[in-house]
Amino acid sequence: MSLKNAEKQENNRVKLEIEVDAEAFKKAVDAAYKKDIKNMTIPGFRKGKAPRAFVEKIYGTGVFYETAVNSVYPDALDEAIKASGYEYVEDKTDFDVTSVGEDGLKFTAVITVKPEVTLDEYKGLKATKKIAPVTDEDVEKELGMLQERNSRMVAVDDRAAEMGDTVTFDFEGFVDDKPFDGGKAENHALLLGSGQFIPGFEEQLIGKKTGEECEVNVTFPENYHVEDLKGKPAVFKVTIKEIQRKELPEVNDEFASEVSDFDTLEEYKKDLREKLSKEKQRAAATENENRVVDKVVENASMEIPDQMVEEQVNAMVNDYARRLESQGLSFKQYLEYTGLTVEKIGEQMKSIPDVSYEIKK
Repeated sequence: MSLKNAEKQENNRVKLEIEVDAEAFKKAVDAAYKKDIKNMTIPGFRKGKAPRAFVEKIYGTGVFYETAVNSVYPDALDEAIKASGYEYVEDKTDFDVTSVGEDGLKFTAVITVKPEVTLDEYKGLKATKKIAPVTDEDVEKELGMLQERNSRMVAVDDRAAEMGDTVTFDFEGFVDDKPFDGGKAENHALLLGSGQFIPGFEEQLIGKKTGEECEVNVTFPENYHVEDLKGKPAVFKVTIKEIQRKELPEVNDEFASEVSDFDTLEEYKKDLREKLSKEKQRAAATENENRVVDKVVENASMEIPDQMVEEQVNAMVNDYARRLESQGLSFKQYLEYTGLTVEKIGEQMKSIPDVSYEIKK
């Protein structure tokens, strides 16, 4: 198998002329006979038992060529692409057999390749590295996050629920005095203020106490994901089972010794400041490199194949679908609500500058 010629064409397409020598193609034809004869019924012979010479006498010497060509084509093409030195973009390949027989196989394949980039001025490009100083607020913010990670939930028995509490409750929802699918649950935990429920629901739990029963009146949004519930008023019968509040640890020497290898808070703060400073230096260096790359990309010119654009767009659409599903909304439901199609979203993605930018990078 060998590459005879690689001819650059328009739109980042390359025409490859490829040959499979007689010996390699003969082996492929031998294998094709063994494969195809199993499914061939020849008069006078049991199925799959007819001699190759007899089959070729009836149907012609090329009877097994199609199977042989299909078997050697992928590897021959891969070897030719590697030999060409071009970076292949996965795409539909235009394939054409120019000759086939006892002398071997010759075919052409037109492939899409990655574009050649023409750089304008890039030597001597500079970007100023900006390193923001570490402030006391930065250190306190880091300590605050550590407080959150080391917090614990404490049961509330001496007061009613407040914003920021986590309330555990049973509920059942009714529309037109009838329960609806998915409108009932037990021991559901909800952080008041998180916005996880229908607008207006969480606010009506404020002021309720453990063991209290109440009714919550809300209206489903017009864009709600269940068609039968869109814009409908609903009543939820709720029983408060438990109220909990978050308790943060006090930030002191004891706290520092528990979350670090230091005995005092001051020592720990000093260490935090040094680590934050190093992180900001790394971030500044990365930002500096990105600005230089942005400038190079801005000055670069290339003709991006449609296939590369399509692949980037498909990746962006798939990523968008995953993010929707992580928020509890299926991509199918999103398309139904918005009236969009995958194709329309793809077209919108193409207009985003980041599509071509990401490909260039």
